[in-house]
Amino acid sequence: MAGTRPTDALERHAGDHLMVRRFRLRVLAGPSAGLVYQSTGARVTIGTHRSNELVLEDRTMSRFHCEIRLEGGRPQVRDLGSRNGTWIDGVGVETGYLADRSALACGQTKLRFEIGDDEVRVPLSASARFGLVVGRSPAMREVFDVLERVAPTDATVLLYGETGSGKDLTAESIHRASPRRERAYVAVDCGALPAQLLESELFGHERGAFTGADRARAGAFELADGGTLFLDEIGELPLDLQPKLLRALGSGQIQRVGGAPRQVDVRIVAATNRDLKREVNHRRFRSDLYYRLAVVEVRLPPLRERAADMPLLVEAVLADLGAAGSRQAAALQRPAVIAELARHQWPGNVRELRNHIERVLAAGAPELPTAGEAGGVVVSVPLERDLPFHAARDRCLAAFERAYLEELLRRHDNNASQAARAAGLARSQLYVVLARRGLR
Repeated sequence: MAGTRPTDALERHAGDHLMVRRFRLRVLAGPSAGLVYQSTGARVTIGTHRSNELVLEDRTMSRFHCEIRLEGGRPQVRDLGSRNGTWIDGVGVETGYLADRSALACGQTKLRFEIGDDEVRVPLSASARFGLVVGRSPAMREVFDVLERVAPTDATVLLYGETGSGKDLTAESIHRASPRRERAYVAVDCGALPAQLLESELFGHERGAFTGADRARAGAFELADGGTLFLDEIGELPLDLQPKLLRALGSGQIQRVGGAPRQVDVRIVAATNRDLKREVNHRRFRSDLYYRLAVVEVRLPPLRERAADMPLLVEAVLADLGAAGSRQAAALQRPAVIAELARHQWPGNVRELRNHIERVLAAGAPELPTAGEAGGVVVSVPLERDLPFHAARDRCLAAFERAYLEELLRRHDNNASQAARAAGLARSQLYVVLARRGLR
């Protein structure tokens, strides 16, 4: 397009900062026509919900309609499961790259994307470590800068990223860097417990509150009083429990099942591998709860976006496994091996990398991952075309869970504690999943 600027290489490194080209979004048509938004970083969300960076008054738009962010230095738009879709130059997209002066349509609103002449300064941490998490890539140092500033506060933090990207270690590191470090750190996986047990797990119950409640039990909120409560997989929280969590976040008041209200002082860190904005749009997650959780929202990049961290990650995993200095460790740290590890996609992210290193150390597996390796589990499930969507999905999920658990137990000689640690679950949570699939 004549008169446009190239949109590649819109970011550069300058010492302890990332310099990102500023962009504008000019509203050409719709209820908010005339509005001009100037970017203040590498990412902007657009919609009608007040937590978006660009809030538009358009009833035909979704609360979280789309997101624009620099992906590898190029501007990319991603639809967030909106009702009416997102369009670039007249073409509907799920994701797509933007050029200077591209036309963007969301509902009745028409916008123009424009590359600016100046740059926005994004601070990067000077450190290659934040607590239990390591990384010297710009993506991780940007995360560390945010965490270093927010950890000493009581602000609620929402971590989101793919499975295995280190959300649990990041949550614990936030606790360790906070003034609450001497108090309790309690973790609850909201996706590992049946819905009927999760309320008791979170809030506790009194004796006789339900069948089998033969004694009173404190829930996670009470156990974490004065400390930090980590709510993992918060996107799996059932809708009927969401108002109770919202009340606890808003007032600090919780209520045991069958009991009276009581006050607690808890700092919340939540994590999810789901896109909660998309879940809000589809009414599977309450917008007011999302707003309470996302006081500080931190995206943990997948391993494929931080290949520069591979030498540091391998060194850290080897040290954690007590294998630093061994013959296998030396083989894993050869430059050719590190380069090949960095080229691998790692769909299971850092957790998959750790599992691969454990196999190398324990079983003499090849130092290099095989093509398509994804944690050692391959599941083949016939496509059930005649079943309704949810039934077919549940059958596939059941097959995956059973295959994963069988392989997990085999690799750890049926040792539940070791298997739970490798899977990132509490032992009690592992027992629940095993029972669900009829395994011991």
